[in-house]
Formats: sequence, structure tokens, C-alpha cells
Amino acid sequence: MKKIRYVAAGAVAAALVAAQALPALGQANAASDVVTAKEFSFKVSKRTVSKGTVVFTVKNTGTLPHDFKIAGKKTAQIAPGATKKLAVKFAKAGRYAYTCTVPGHASSGMKGSLTVR
Repeated sequence: MKKIRYVAAGAVAAALVAAQALPALGQANAASDVVTAKEFSFKVSKRTVSKGTVVFTVKNTGTLPHDFKIAGKKTAQIAPGATKKLAVKFAKAGRYAYTCTVPGHASSGMKGSLTVR
């Protein structure tokens, strides 16, 4: 009987830790936006999002490495065929520029803007 109580207590403790971790990551009620990167453009699934945390899922469908930078946050370089996630908290409404910071990519068209309402 004691063994069952310990297992149950352990399961409850694990569930509490997991529940507390989600808000700490800022992603419990986050919106999502899929970004496709390739030579030399970005395609975003949403051009307008609400204030709060947005999790960008950036997929590189091109043949060169790319990254994604918005509101002072940036992914690491994303290899061709790979995907990275980037969580950004937008506290204020406005227009936010995004870009690829690999030299020459933004000037070749890898840039745009996202509207936050």
C-alpha cells in the first residue's frame, strides 16, 4: 500500500512541475506563426497577430542556411531542411520588422514586417 502512495505522490509532483514550467516558458497561451524561409524570401502564415507571446516555427525549405530575427530576438542559423522555434513576447501594438541576418540575404529580399494589434 505504501508503494502505491509513493508512486501516486511522484506522479502528482511531476504533473505540478510540468504545469509550472509552461508559464515560465511564456508559451502556455502563446499564438503560433509558421515562417517558411528560402532563397531569398520569407512566407509568414499570419501577417497580423495579437499582443502577447508568439511562437514562430521557422522552416528552412531553401538550399542555404538562414535565420529569423524579429523584435531583438533571433534564431540560430537554420540548416536547409531544418526547423527552429522562436518565442517572442510582444507587449505593444505596432509593426515589427523581421529579417534574415546572414550577410546579403536581407538585401536580396529576406525581410518583411509583422503587425501586432
